[in-house]
Amino acid sequence: MNTASRLLTTLILSLLCLSSLTRIAQAAESSQQHPPNIVIMFADDQGYGDIGVYGAKGYETPNLDRMAAEGARFTDFYVSSPVCSASRAALLTGCYHGRVGMHGAIGPSSPIGLSHDETTIAELLKQQGYATAMFGKWHLGRPENMLPTNHGFDEYLGIPYSNDMWPYHPGVRHLPMKERLKKWPHLPLIEGTTVINEKVSPDDQRQLTTLLTERAVDFINRNADHPFFLYVPQPMPHVPLYTSDKFEGKTEQGAYGDVIAEIDWSMGQILEALKTNGLDENTLVLYTSDNGPWLSYGNHAGSSGPLREGKGTCWEGGIRVPFLARWPGQIPPGLVVSEPAATIDLLPTIAAATEATLPKNKIDGHNILPLLTGKENAKSPHKALFFYYKNNQLQAMRSGKWKLIFPHTYRTLAGREGGTGGIPVNYENHQSELELYNLKQDIGETTNVADQYPEIVAKLTKMADEMRSDLGDSLTKSNPTGAREPASLQ
Repeated sequence: MNTASRLLTTLILSLLCLSSLTRIAQAAESSQQHPPNIVIMFADDQGYGDIGVYGAKGYETPNLDRMAAEGARFTDFYVSSPVCSASRAALLTGCYHGRVGMHGAIGPSSPIGLSHDETTIAELLKQQGYATAMFGKWHLGRPENMLPTNHGFDEYLGIPYSNDMWPYHPGVRHLPMKERLKKWPHLPLIEGTTVINEKVSPDDQRQLTTLLTERAVDFINRNADHPFFLYVPQPMPHVPLYTSDKFEGKTEQGAYGDVIAEIDWSMGQILEALKTNGLDENTLVLYTSDNGPWLSYGNHAGSSGPLREGKGTCWEGGIRVPFLARWPGQIPPGLVVSEPAATIDLLPTIAAATEATLPKNKIDGHNILPLLTGKENAKSPHKALFFYYKNNQLQAMRSGKWKLIFPHTYRTLAGREGGTGGIPVNYENHQSELELYNLKQDIGETTNVADQYPEIVAKLTKMADEMRSDLGDSLTKSNPTGAREPASLQ
């Protein structure tokens, strides 16, 4: 290469570098002129012990660990219910799932979904001029008029319900396809309200995390100059587990570790896109899970860490989940918060951060910005948190350090190992009593102290009765007076 060519090449590279720096500077300047962007990644069935900073073993989560190092990690963070649809409804509306009529995990043929009278985080932020997008699992209504673009999202790409609700489910895959389809229909991939893939295959699921991540990054790049809300409810690590070639077989933990490693990569791609566009300091990034691990799947399930039981129970392993928050300049780095909080708090917290108006309907969550930003002496805004499962049963509550379990039937492996290779083992049904636990001293709920503290039991029971008069309780046959109806085609 001669001198002139070298000079020309240097000039071109300098101009490209200057252009890139100018674009970042312009985006950063623009970002400071509008309210913060909001990013939520919501994993599916990821356990409390499934991130490095929460004690994960056999794989690494450097990007999620980075979120904790540069932001906040909550040790006592909860979902409304230990199951898919109910948990998602609570996160998006700021309400206990029973208040908005969304219980359990609705199936592909269910006629119900989230009511259009409810205000989602997306609708809240659209009123503030935000661009909104969702890439991932919806599970709040399959009918077309109940899909995300009818609940405040400008863009949607994903699956309408869980990735195991298809004819390759472990319980039916030994049958001929004709027989499988009597139990589960084909799983569709939907963009907006249009089905773009009628029959998602195992190979398609292997590329799902990458596909959703690429769309999330593209959305950030396209909306860097004005406020946006990005919701990424990952379909994984819900079974069946699938990863792309770049992560398959890469961890010591096997398929489950590979899946978590790819989700961690996904968060890394999103964080890098924010940095590239100069949006780091004006974006609140949140990461959590919809419930605890599906323990009956054994080596294809996650870990509850020190907690008792998992998904489908109101013991801590079913309802306490990891929660990370990052917002440079607003959230102190390395903050650890042990005050109880929950996904129902995200909507009112985001409203406070963006100066949005709260929904007209009653919500149950509270603004936890003081906890997130490390305000001195900040406390949980909740007198108590309540946990419903299985046909509107009030099974547990937490107030301060105390956890009260109400008599109910729950599922357990009773110390047995779970399944292998994606095939679950059966649970046993056990019966709980009226049980009290001091979670500060007994995180694993091993020692019932109800007899030692009858006054605490009486106090919490009174609070529970007040909740029963509001949202009901099928265990005590209490009728709800404050619950609202879901949307329905019937």
